[in-house]
Amino acid sequence: MIRFDLISAVPALLSGPLDHSIVQRAKEKSLVEIYVHDLRDYTKDKHKKIDDYPYGGDPGMVLTPQPIFDCISFLCASRSYDEIIFTAPDGKAFTQKEANSLSLKKNIIILCGHYKGIDHRIREHLITQEYSIGDVVLSGGELPAMMIVDAIVRLLPGAIGDAGSALSDSFQDDLLEAPVYTRPANFNGWEVPEVLRSGDFKKIKDWQDQQAYERTKDRRKDLLKDDKKDY
Repeated sequence: MIRFDLISAVPALLSGPLDHSIVQRAKEKSLVEIYVHDLRDYTKDKHKKIDDYPYGGDPGMVLTPQPIFDCISFLCASRSYDEIIFTAPDGKAFTQKEANSLSLKKNIIILCGHYKGIDHRIREHLITQEYSIGDVVLSGGELPAMMIVDAIVRLLPGAIGDAGSALSDSFQDDLLEAPVYTRPANFNGWEVPEVLRSGDFKKIKDWQDQQAYERTKDRRKDLLKDDKKDY
């Protein structure tokens, strides 16, 4: 069992992937618990305000520290958390290796940024890990948070029907996945490679390894630690 507590200024955004498909089935199997917390429930402002203008005169709004601090303090009073994650464009890249590591944790908080971000003092004193899902700025951290949860949950034993399927995904071995095919063998004159229909599993594995390497070299050469590998 792994528990996620998601903190958001716009909790309604945290629906969709978390209520369907693999994540929903994992919840039904009691493999994961997901709780969403509305920052406005923790603000002491009588108007439920949770943002303010940034010091320095820059444009935009910033999430204030008080409701975030109180929410995290409330959660930490009930249990110990392995990680308190903040989703931010300037965080380190969230990769498959990070997902693999986090799938072994028990309790995780994910704080979703919004507007121009959060008061930096929260990042300095409460956050244990910061992740970015790419060199792009979104309206808020809710979409990255859902991506992180989804990537972790599908790795949990029992979350997907065939555990081996997750182990053969792209990035698990620093390579992109080889092309995949299904029936029919001939569609519109486009045929499935003969080797995949041969029944020779050694040849199939060799073909998949070569394809994975070539695709990675062509599309994501940055993933290759040693480009001298010979297939």
